[in-house]
Amino acid sequence: MAEAARKFEVAEATPLYREAPNNIEAEQALLGAMLVNNDAFYRVSDFLKATHFYEPLHRKIFEVSAELIRMGKMANPVTLKTFLPADEKVGDMTVMQYLVALAANAVTVINASDYGRAVYDLATRRALITVGEDMVNIAYDAPVDMSPAEQIEDAERRLFELAETGRYDGGFESFSDAVKTAIDMASAAFMRDGHLSGVASGLHDLDARMGGLQSSDLIVLAGRPGMGKTSLVTNIAFNVAHAYVPAQQADGSFKAENGGVVGFFSLEMSSEQLATRIISEQAEVPSSKIRRGDLTEADFEKLVSCTQTLQKIPLFIDSTGGISIAQLSARARRLKRQRGLDLIIIDYIQLMQGSSKSSQNRVQEITEITTGLKALAKELNVPIIALSQLSRQVESRDDKRPQLSDLRESGSIEQDADVVIFVFREEYYLQGKAPDQGTSEYEEWRLKFEKVKGKAEVIVAKQRHGPTGTVSLGFQGEFTRFFDLAPEDHLPDRFGEE
Repeated sequence: MAEAARKFEVAEATPLYREAPNNIEAEQALLGAMLVNNDAFYRVSDFLKATHFYEPLHRKIFEVSAELIRMGKMANPVTLKTFLPADEKVGDMTVMQYLVALAANAVTVINASDYGRAVYDLATRRALITVGEDMVNIAYDAPVDMSPAEQIEDAERRLFELAETGRYDGGFESFSDAVKTAIDMASAAFMRDGHLSGVASGLHDLDARMGGLQSSDLIVLAGRPGMGKTSLVTNIAFNVAHAYVPAQQADGSFKAENGGVVGFFSLEMSSEQLATRIISEQAEVPSSKIRRGDLTEADFEKLVSCTQTLQKIPLFIDSTGGISIAQLSARARRLKRQRGLDLIIIDYIQLMQGSSKSSQNRVQEITEITTGLKALAKELNVPIIALSQLSRQVESRDDKRPQLSDLRESGSIEQDADVVIFVFREEYYLQGKAPDQGTSEYEEWRLKFEKVKGKAEVIVAKQRHGPTGTVSLGFQGEFTRFFDLAPEDHLPDRFGEE
């Protein structure tokens, strides 16, 4: 009993709370270095913010110092004095005396980045604790309107944002920061092959119309069955992944200098079927021959050579059928964190699922999916190409070229998409309408068919930041391949632009 009483006394002496991780001395050392030599600020300015400091006064000192240094002014105890509360006490010292003490005990500039990193890491740990506490509290409270799956999705999203940026809270961004980002993007476009601000699709005429695939854009690619939607996106996926050239950043991470890492969500076809299409396209061996094993020795050699190239490209396929928007988002975040991610492709929207709450109403469900895809594109800062089916009303018109109103459950798709592209091949419709040979109608049909044979129209029907219009591409059905045409082979632009 005496032992139990002793343990109870020890337990009473133990603090009932734990202090959040912090290192006041590291904060003081860093601020002192900045006050003695303002160059220390530039050792930490690319990753450290005022909000990363634990002590409120230190946040204010860093914030004011950073503003003065960026304006080209001197930041020292004398110049800072005006911007800090004069009557505030730090222990037995005034703020001015505290600033002088910080400068007197300063570390060298060489150590500034180490202290800055320590402050940053501790701030990240505090943010991680907050995420964990919220996750536990929400799980205990079990809100009626938040299912466990949604709680997992929310926690994973916050953890991803924390891992990517060191902070998980949103908020306003100054216009000067936005301008700097825009200039950086223009600079990157100038340095990149083709001078594109977005990721190059590998189809030059389409890239010229769109400026490449723009980060944070939701691009909807639609068409009737048989038009070649999947073929076009597999071509783009291969082109982007094959062109991937990584560039190491200052923090040791890698960013695509050209091309990019591609995540392909194939809800309709298996990964093997998708791989067969890409192999057929690149090896120039018909996919029907590959499936039947009807190959010559030369064909087989082409396949082996092509496969060696394909195994090296950063193209990742998820062929889960009926995936929900929450699952897709979680897997995309995981891929970006583990391997990097520069382009997401989804084949196709109508095969995805929303939450159980919206499953009774298909229009509501599609709205939830497209809104979620647009939010994911912004969150990951990558373009998303999502395929979509068109309604059958296209078939009832004489001119079968799609319109925005033909999008199935079109309201939300058209509204949320930054770019809407239609694929149209007149050859597909004409080849089934051949009249009897030897008639005048046949000669008229033949001339028209020859004009559109092996050609496709990619109609840019909506684009928030660029012109609409039609892009002519070549199409080889046996290899499921789209390619650029010579200038003289282009079909007329139905939007009146070239």
